[in-house]
Amino acid sequence: MKSEPERLVERHAPLVHSDLQRVTSHVQRKQGEWFINTILLEGYDVPFRYKRKKQYVSLKGGRVNVTYYAASQHVAGLEMEIMKVVRIVRS
Repeated sequence: MKSEPERLVERHAPLVHSDLQRVTSHVQRKQGEWFINTILLEGYDVPFRYKRKKQYVSLKGGRVNVTYYAASQHVAGLEMEIMKVVRIVRS
């Protein structure tokens, strides 16, 4: 039997799954009724972003299993590469 991340990656080709990634930074900000979470993972220069309805415990210094895909976002007229998180779980 396959795990949930394996099934997601199998069904959606651009998804990437990484286990036991160390979080070096975690920032949450409110945008409307959502909390936008941005994390930085050890060894990556690209921010990982996801939304939640409620504020979350800080993940800084912890390890996570994360499923994501590459995307881009315009910030102050500049295009910036980000990773959109589909699934994140503390490990």
